[in-house]
Amino acid sequence: MNSFKWHEEAEKQWDERANFWNQNSKEMWLNGSRKTIIPFITQHFEKESFVVDIGCGDGVGSFLLAQAGFHVTGVDLSKEMIERAEKNNQQVNLSFQQADILSLPFQDEEIDGMMAINSLEWTEVPAHALKEATRIVKSGGYACVGILGPTAGPRANSYRRLYGEDVICNTMMPWEFEKLANEQGWSVIDGHGVYKKGVNEQQLGGLSTELKQSLTFMWVFLLRKS
Repeated sequence: MNSFKWHEEAEKQWDERANFWNQNSKEMWLNGSRKTIIPFITQHFEKESFVVDIGCGDGVGSFLLAQAGFHVTGVDLSKEMIERAEKNNQQVNLSFQQADILSLPFQDEEIDGMMAINSLEWTEVPAHALKEATRIVKSGGYACVGILGPTAGPRANSYRRLYGEDVICNTMMPWEFEKLANEQGWSVIDGHGVYKKGVNEQQLGGLSTELKQSLTFMWVFLLRKS
């Protein structure tokens, strides 16, 4: 019997990565792969609505979302991440809680929207994680979900599974996530790709969405709950 406890190991490893993540996250949100996400959300989410940032890490994204006019709670499995988030991000309409995505501390249909950027891939069964996230969002509410694309370097975190080793990264393709979301009552409203240097975005216009997704570092979805 496999004694590997996925989420306990995930918490441990993300605690260990907290310092490294903290050194890079602000740059990612302001100038890097995540710089389009907050402006994208503001186009769709109603201002002053209650949004939960699932897998908030050190809280930079949560802070920027709160600055943009939303009431935000950031949740993360890692105690170290939450401690850094609370220390470094002070905002009246912002709070943080340590919590597992499989057991979120909110009532059914309590929140207006959620943000989950590269967090569903770090769960043992992403379908279960999405089901729990879906539970807390109001009918008609929105979700912004970022899924790592095929060209994302972090996929190396899941490579050792090919040897039958236990890992805490469960990769999926953007088109797989879209099917999963549809099956759980979400409709895709909008989306865009984040690409590495070398991809000529002017040449992407004639490609299907799936082909565009196949070239991405990350695909950012905007979903609406039925």
